[in-house]
Amino acid sequence: MRIAVLEDDPAQAEFVCQALGEAGHTCHVFAKGNDLVRQLRRETFDLLVLDWNVPDMSGDEVLYWVRQSLSTRLPVLFMTSRSHEADIVLMLNSGADDYVVKPVSAAVLVARVGSLLRRAYQLYAPVLKEVFGEYEFDLKSRKVLVHGKPVALTQKEFDLALLLFQHLSRPLSRTHILDVIWKQSDDIPSRTMDTHVSMLRSKLGLRPENGYRLTPIYGYGYRLERIEGDAA
Repeated sequence: MRIAVLEDDPAQAEFVCQALGEAGHTCHVFAKGNDLVRQLRRETFDLLVLDWNVPDMSGDEVLYWVRQSLSTRLPVLFMTSRSHEADIVLMLNSGADDYVVKPVSAAVLVARVGSLLRRAYQLYAPVLKEVFGEYEFDLKSRKVLVHGKPVALTQKEFDLALLLFQHLSRPLSRTHILDVIWKQSDDIPSRTMDTHVSMLRSKLGLRPENGYRLTPIYGYGYRLERIEGDAA
């Protein structure tokens, strides 16, 4: 999962990224609240880890902006040294999903993050199949069935298709997709993602006449939508 971390202490930021990185997550660190908000206007993340006292825009102000401005319910974990009960209650009532007090062990941090992600995205393990209407993803064999018939996809096409279906109706930034599918490799040609999207649109029939729309968002990324009824 792609996680944004608001933390102005370099040592603490390194600790968080190492702990979550070893658990399979990708972390992006922001030392200032304004920088994080600016990026949230342009990019997509799966979870936020917020410190309270940071420069420019405090963690509680970032939380308020997130809950007021973002259309999707983005899970937020507050991780701060402020341990008073009143502070904890205030942030939970303001929209934080969980609150941990520093210092926290790597094991506890990873467990808290995993719990939030499971609750937010229903990531229950072990999962062998994910079904989205007529589209069935076999995670063990890494094959896709459409109306019960197998469709030949490359491994990257499989990963990209699953990501899009898991975030149905949610805009995904190009950076988010690169992080998850290509691990931000520097040698990926700029048209590679567009080619993969085009292939998925063709192979999986992701077109309005079939009830789906896979469209580019100019200057941002892509969104897969389910079209209901007459709209198709």
